Amino acid sequence: MFKTILVPVDGSEQAKLALEVACKLAANGQGHLHILHIPERLAHDNTLVWGVGAVNLEAPEEEVERAGHKMLEAAKQAAVEHGATDVDGSVHQGDPARVILEQIKKLQVDTVVMGSRGLSDIKGLVVGSVSHKIAHAAPCHVITVR
Repeated sequence: MFKTILVPVDGSEQAKLALEVACKLAANGQGHLHILHIPERLAHDNTLVWGVGAVNLEAPEEEVERAGHKMLEAAKQAAVEHGATDVDGSVHQGDPARVILEQIKKLQVDTVVMGSRGLSDIKGLVVGSVSHKIAHAAPCHVITVR
């Protein structure tokens, strides 16, 4: 039923849960899992899931890119540990909602699985969460995980 599943991860606990759900949907090699990470600079230090640390606002671009790839590799490893067999991923810069929608079209995604809230909870309350934007704009199924 689920052929191509996109899972945006940001290092939050909800993204970790979303990845676990996506792995169950892609079980038995029936679905292709694409993990997407869009690095964000945070005003506070944080150790994120998979042991990856948040990148500070003043961090140079190279550090942001390096941390992004570290997060992606950790998420891909977690997916394999949860039984996913057809897994790939990518790191992109930009507005998370816009990048996710672009990747949905580019990868011909039929299902997105994402956390209902990520790392930017306060910003999401003010301008609308990324998951809310995706749920309303995506041309495919969207599963949000709490």
